[in-house]
Amino acid sequence: MSDARVEAETEDGRVRIVVRGEVDLQNAGDFEAQLTEAISNRATMVSIDLADVAYLDSAGLRVLFHLVDRLATLQIAVELVTPLRSPSRRVIELSGLAALVPLDPPA
Repeated sequence: MSDARVEAETEDGRVRIVVRGEVDLQNAGDFEAQLTEAISNRATMVSIDLADVAYLDSAGLRVLFHLVDRLATLQIAVELVTPLRSPSRRVIELSGLAALVPLDPPA
């Protein structure tokens, strides 16, 4: 069974979320629920750190696409922290998600 761990902290409207492990079809629902729970409508900025994500499949991408869309509707800024050579970075770039949300570090 795969495992994704989500840790979140909020300070002055800025939410920092760190994701570790694998995000796939098995746990995408739980992953989405944890992200939703971590972000209040009062947030002004959300930073999602995917540096420690070893695997991200299409179900995980769907969650991220949905979250980015939701945050745009709420006018909450969002960024994805993904090291340049990480597995999650490559998937995010190939999926087109990078065109919708800033990546840190920039390409």
